[in-house]
Amino acid sequence: MPFSIKKFLPHLLVLLGFVIVSLAYFNPVLQGKSIYQSDIVHYIGMSKQQKDFKAATGEETYWTNSAFGGMPTYQLGAHYPNNFIKKLDLTLRFLPRPADYLFLYFLGFYILLLVLKVDYKLAALGALAFGFSTYLIIILGVGHNSKAHAIAYMPLVLSGILLTFRKRYIFGFLLTALALALELVANHPQMTYYLMFLVIILGIVYLVDAYKKQEFPHFFKAVGILVLAVVLAVGLNATGFLATQEYAKESTRGQSELTINPDGSPKEMTTGLDREYITEYSYGILETFNLYIPRFLGGGSHEDVGKESESYQFFLKQGVPPLEAIEYTKQTPTYWGEQTIVEAPAYIGAVVIFLFVFGLFLVKGRLKWWLVGGSILSLILSYGDSQPFKFITDFFIDYVPFYNKFRAVSSTQVILELCIPVLAIFGLVRLFNDFNKDEEKLKALKFTVMITAGLAVVFLLFKSSLFNFVGGSDGYYRQNYGPQFMDALIADRKTFFTEDTFRTLVLVLLSAGAIYLFLKKKLSETKVIMAFAVLILIDLVGVDRRYVNNDNFVSSIKMNKPYQATELDIAIMNDPEHFRVFDLVSRAPAKASYFYNSLTGYHAAKLKRYDELYDFYISKNNINVLNMLNTKYIIAEDEEGKPFPFTNPDANGNAWFVENIMLVNSANEEMMALDSLDTRRVAVMMADSDYGSFLKEDIMIDTTASISVEEYKPNYIKYQSSSGVEGFAVFSEIYYKDGWNAYLDGALTPYSRVDYLLRGMNVPAGNHVIEFKFEPQVVKTGSRIALASSIVFVLLFLGGLFYNFKKKDTIK
Repeated sequence: MPFSIKKFLPHLLVLLGFVIVSLAYFNPVLQGKSIYQSDIVHYIGMSKQQKDFKAATGEETYWTNSAFGGMPTYQLGAHYPNNFIKKLDLTLRFLPRPADYLFLYFLGFYILLLVLKVDYKLAALGALAFGFSTYLIIILGVGHNSKAHAIAYMPLVLSGILLTFRKRYIFGFLLTALALALELVANHPQMTYYLMFLVIILGIVYLVDAYKKQEFPHFFKAVGILVLAVVLAVGLNATGFLATQEYAKESTRGQSELTINPDGSPKEMTTGLDREYITEYSYGILETFNLYIPRFLGGGSHEDVGKESESYQFFLKQGVPPLEAIEYTKQTPTYWGEQTIVEAPAYIGAVVIFLFVFGLFLVKGRLKWWLVGGSILSLILSYGDSQPFKFITDFFIDYVPFYNKFRAVSSTQVILELCIPVLAIFGLVRLFNDFNKDEEKLKALKFTVMITAGLAVVFLLFKSSLFNFVGGSDGYYRQNYGPQFMDALIADRKTFFTEDTFRTLVLVLLSAGAIYLFLKKKLSETKVIMAFAVLILIDLVGVDRRYVNNDNFVSSIKMNKPYQATELDIAIMNDPEHFRVFDLVSRAPAKASYFYNSLTGYHAAKLKRYDELYDFYISKNNINVLNMLNTKYIIAEDEEGKPFPFTNPDANGNAWFVENIMLVNSANEEMMALDSLDTRRVAVMMADSDYGSFLKEDIMIDTTASISVEEYKPNYIKYQSSSGVEGFAVFSEIYYKDGWNAYLDGALTPYSRVDYLLRGMNVPAGNHVIEFKFEPQVVKTGSRIALASSIVFVLLFLGGLFYNFKKKDTIK
């Protein structure tokens, strides 16, 4: 067997092992089943129109009318020309979903540890510890695929950066550019943004180290190379990057022109999201222990406490039949933390935390400090508005660029999810090498056991005096179920607490025992690694399976076609006209978008103007605003609670001529004017609009004038206009200047925003063809940059390989 094969065979076997483990955990995919992911169901509803259009025409549309009146598809899985890095990403994700993301977790972390010069066996162990971290599994269960996607590539980005700082400039540059390009492909800016914090901390640590070693030239050379790698990575993703940047300004992430709230009160002015919205999911201080003890605070918001629980006995005493009581206990509100809702605890693992603490005593130098620094910062930021760290969150919101663009601050913990397993593995690295003396290792083991096991013992002995096991929502349960239910619920919470704390204590003692036996020469290095592999898998997989298991899988058709058309849906879809639907009934926010053009939907970054209009009027069923949005059907409930389609005879239609234009001087006036405005007769426009020069002082009226739709596609609308006089037409389509172009008889024609978010334009007398085409320049520009960047990367990659080959040949 050639030497090169021998060298890479262990790694190939490890990768094969990752494939097997990924498929084993999500084994129903081998039967053709799909995991039921609620967020992906919403995505399928939102993206169906664009996918149907692509299937029918072979053309990609970058606009959809199926949700929120209309919006770009940039954040809905749009496919761009020359996006070769996306093809590479799809190649890496060759396994069925979600096994593909689990494999990526393993792969990226394995490469990171190899770059850190960790033996492949320990690197594989670390990959398992990282990939099976409960939070990373949970986000796959609920469908946060883009988040999982971005997290999976984080270790790979760090690998390239570390190679560069280790003076492996060529491969460091290439790997950083490639890994960051893949990171950006995932299209989860929030995760990439948090990765930037860790990179900054790493950079600071390396800067201090360069100062101590007087290696500033090397440091700044490495930084310069990394900057070029970032530019190239952005270039490879130019279309998506530029489109997202352009859209962000118009989305809920952008700055509002309004200075009032729907109730008339002054609006807090911000360039991003509202402070309350940003910190809605703040991690409680006490929840920190969830990282170490899974159900320290009761686990998820609702857990199955089983037949042996006090809650089950309570329901039996109330006369509830046993089978019904069992169903009740499956949704017991065991969580007693501070967050609004929790799918599952962000459990890193008792064994991993034990090794992390062990590593704190043995690992020295810059590696330790950027890992610890990143962990501490991410934990503090995850606390959000929890005291005493609220002032830090306020500082970041007010002064750190782009921090206020993202919500759910608890997500910052992805950084410690990455850092802690790295230092944990290095605890074993230091155990197995001669860098530390055996006396030092025994001392580290002693203190580690005192801290980790001691903490668990304290919790077990003094739980009743330390904690009251009362949650923020318990008032509701006490009022509706009575004090006896609360007594039973608290007893079950204590049981969960005790069981999992004891579980953690046992795992810690077994971990300590394995290390002790190694130091006493009773176990070999290989056996210790095998022991920790078993302990980590039992620990993490055991908790993961509580929340994501085979029960989460359904037939593929249920995921691919999650919504079934009812008679009501079929009746509306059979209407040949073009209109919008306002669904007031369905609890599935994207169901209406799956079947027709809807005023509702599900997305984290809607168009800001539409979102504001929704808060002011649409949510309150303001008929004037519903009319201007051409809302022909309103799905409501009848007296028996059954949905029925209310037909709105006053909907304005697709386009109409108005009799007058009301000019206003501010966004507030424009919004407030819509409250009682007869939008069929009058349009409201900003007085300083760029379109003002095209307006006529007097609008003439032709009572026989008409505009009708001749052709209607997501990215193209054709109208036929007929009028005896020149008039001003309003179109019931969402205004988005960066893409929608208007053509009058084939000639590019200016148009304006009216009625806060619709389109309007002057139409000459006579018969005319009016066309609106969605032609985003950002896609054309970005595609050219992506193509050029791909060519540059390939040339640099080949050049790097050639240079490395020649260098080795010269050394020989």
